[in-house]
Amino acid sequence: MSHDAEQPDFFDRVQAVTESLLTRRRRIRRIKKEKRRAKNPLMDWVEAFLWAAAMVLLINQYLVQAYRIPSGSMIDTLNIGDHVFVNKIVYGPELLPGILKLPSPVKPKRNDIIIFENPSYISRGPVFDIAQRVIYMLTLTRVDIDKDATGETRVHFLIKRAAGAAGDRFIMENGNMKVRFSGEDRWVDESDYNASRGWNHRISRLMRQEHYPSLAASGQAAAFLEMRLPVPDDLLAAASQASNIRFPDTIAHEGARFQMRRQISPGDKQYAALLARHRLGWYVPEGRVLPMGDNRDNSRDGRSFGPVKAAKVLGRGMIIYWPYYRMGTIK
Repeated sequence: MSHDAEQPDFFDRVQAVTESLLTRRRRIRRIKKEKRRAKNPLMDWVEAFLWAAAMVLLINQYLVQAYRIPSGSMIDTLNIGDHVFVNKIVYGPELLPGILKLPSPVKPKRNDIIIFENPSYISRGPVFDIAQRVIYMLTLTRVDIDKDATGETRVHFLIKRAAGAAGDRFIMENGNMKVRFSGEDRWVDESDYNASRGWNHRISRLMRQEHYPSLAASGQAAAFLEMRLPVPDDLLAAASQASNIRFPDTIAHEGARFQMRRQISPGDKQYAALLARHRLGWYVPEGRVLPMGDNRDNSRDGRSFGPVKAAKVLGRGMIIYWPYYRMGTIK
C-alpha cells in the first residue's frame, strides 16, 4: 500500500479518537450538571457554610483571631465589650487550639499588648477546649459555651500589656511601678521610662494617693488581729477610713501587714522573707514576661500570678474593630 493511502487512515483514527474524547468530556459535564440540578438546595447551603467555616477557622487559628474584652483591666487602652483582632502568627501559632505551639523568632517584648491563657484557668479536657474555641471563633466571639455554675463566662484568656521583660526587677510604691533593668543599679519610674520611649498610653488609677495612709493602717491593724492582739485605738481609727476605698491596692495593704508582723515578732523568719520581697522587688526570669493591666487598681495580673512564659503568649493585639467609634490600632 502506498504512503498516500496510509495517510488518510491515520487522520481518520486521530479524528475518531478526538471525537471520542470530546464526546466523553461533554457527557461528564452533562452528568455533573444534572447532579447539581438534582441536589437538594439545603445541601448547597450546608456545603457553602462548611467551606466558609473552614476558612474562618484557618484564619482565626493561624493568622488573625477575634476576641472580646471581658473586663475593665485594660481601661483606657481597651474597654469592656471592645472587639479586637489579635495577630496569631507573630509569636508562632498553635497547630490545634491549646495543642503544640509552633516556635517563632519573634518574642514578646516590653509594651506589647499580649494575649495568653489565664494561669488559674482549669481545663475541662482537650475535647471541650477545642469545641469551645471552635464555636468562639466561628461566631466571632458572640457565643462562648465555657460557663461556670452560675452561668458566668469563665475567663480562659487574658489580655494585658507586657510591662516587664526578662531580667527586670520591679517594686510597687503606692500603686506606682519602679523598674530596675538587667545590669542596672538604679530604680526607674515606669512613667518616666514610658515617656522617654514615646509610649503615651495612660496608666489608669482608681485609688487616690491620699488614701494610702489609711490603707497602710488597715494592713497594720490586720497584723494585730492575726496575732490575736488588741489593736491600738489610734491605728483602729485610721484603719476605719480604709473601708471607703472601693479598689484598694492589695500589694500596699499586704506590705504594711508584713511590716507590722515583722515589728511585732522580729524572730519570725517567714514574714521577714515576705517583707524582703516587697522591699527588694519581684524578678522576671529569663524566657518570661510580666503582664500588667493598664487599669492598675482593677487588674488581676502578673503581680498576683507572676510572670508568664513567653512560649505561652498566643498573640499580639492589633486593632479594635468594634464598636465602630473606637476603631483603630491598639497601642
